Amino acid sequence: MNKWGRNKLKKILTFLFPLFLLTACSDITHNDYRFTGESEHWEAEYSYTGTETRGEDNGIGTYSNEDSHKFTLTYKGSLEELSSMRKLEYLYSTLSSNGKSTEEFTEPTTTKIFSSSGGSTNGAKVTKDEVILVKVKWDDVEESILLDNKKLTTK
Repeated sequence: MNKWGRNKLKKILTFLFPLFLLTACSDITHNDYRFTGESEHWEAEYSYTGTETRGEDNGIGTYSNEDSHKFTLTYKGSLEELSSMRKLEYLYSTLSSNGKSTEEFTEPTTTKIFSSSGGSTNGAKVTKDEVILVKVKWDDVEESILLDNKKLTTK
């Protein structure tokens, strides 16, 4: 190998070695949860994906997390049954956060599926054994749903 090749190799190794050490010292946990439940008229699902990273920086423990979630609410009856609906409100509550949505309809809705999503960095996380409360109100009718994680998964 010529001098140019050795210098290039040294630069690559100089970059990769600290990256390898940083990765080797990190402990990464992936959390993928799917909470489901239903009431008389509605089915709901809350999907949660999170990554937790624990490491060390100059002898001090570090922690960070990132997550995303999607909430889906599906009407179990026919679309025609929803045609008179003028207002839909739903909210869901985890132990660490909540979400709320309100939709008003001046024309009959064209869907039975309503959803919202979000995410955070270094925020509170959802645990696999939570029970998520959902409240749905459409016009003058109200139902509650409890969502639980039927398949508890941590990688």
